[in-house]
Amino acid sequence: MRVLAAAFVYFALVFAVGFALGVARVAWLAPALGDRWAELLELPVMVAASALAARATCGRLGVPSDPGRRLSMGALALAMLLAVEFTVVLGLRDQTVAENLAGRDPVSGVAYALALLAFALLPWWLGRREARP
Repeated sequence: MRVLAAAFVYFALVFAVGFALGVARVAWLAPALGDRWAELLELPVMVAASALAARATCGRLGVPSDPGRRLSMGALALAMLLAVEFTVVLGLRDQTVAENLAGRDPVSGVAYALALLAFALLPWWLGRREARP
């Protein structure tokens, strides 16, 4: 149960940061720099926010550094993030998943996929680093 709670908190923290940054990206960065550069500038901030959220969540909720639990936490948080993105966010944009994927920039789209992978793996990675002697 601790892993599920940690996954939810991790997802919620990162989603909140992403929502705020997404508003700023769409309102100010994209019109000035274009979608690709706006998304590419946002991604390092999101990965850093994910790392901070993973560390804080694991620490405060006492998630053991056991690889299985940390990987489960990241995978569950990723599933929650994608579920919200594919339902709520795409619903607000009036897009299907296929339309969203087809409309992604090839460069920032790959970078986004890698950032999602990092989001899922960060709890495990940080736990691995904590377990070192």
